[in-house]
Amino acid sequence: MTALRLLLGLCAGLLLTACAHTGDGPLDPKTAGNVDLKRYQGTWYEMARLPMFFQRDCAQSEAHYTLTPDGDVAVLNKCRTLQGEWQQATGTATLQVPGKTDKLWVVFDNWVSRVLPIKGDYWVLYVDSEYQTALVGNPDRKYLWILSRKPVLPALERESLLAKARQQGYDTTRLIWRVSDRDIARKP
Repeated sequence: MTALRLLLGLCAGLLLTACAHTGDGPLDPKTAGNVDLKRYQGTWYEMARLPMFFQRDCAQSEAHYTLTPDGDVAVLNKCRTLQGEWQQATGTATLQVPGKTDKLWVVFDNWVSRVLPIKGDYWVLYVDSEYQTALVGNPDRKYLWILSRKPVLPALERESLLAKARQQGYDTTRLIWRVSDRDIARKP
């Protein structure tokens, strides 16, 4: 039942983000510019997110990105519930514009995306010079993720990322923060 709920949630989330946005309009958030996808690949821990339907049961989330030989990015998203159960979804991220590595389309591998050409915006708004923290959002500012290479984010870095998100017009008062390990039920 949990897997079915995750699948349905992912489908609903993709439907919500299905409206393709391809412009570089004056009201669009500013993106990071050139993102070195080789350095960007690996594990990212979600520190906070703007509410997303398909992540409603996630207490902790992480994304694993792997650059493929054809230049796409393989995506493995994992979600840990408050009950300590892990759920996952796989997909592929592709460049929205050839050569522009800060705006990607993400398509998850599920039955909906096989039937409908649904893809979600994944815009890298900021990544620090060491590729240790990042802000990712979408152009209509409904979705935002604060990411870190470590599962704990120091207060100073947290405040800096929050300020960057607010400067871009994202509502940080609605962020859902990562739940600590001690607050997740332990499996016997």
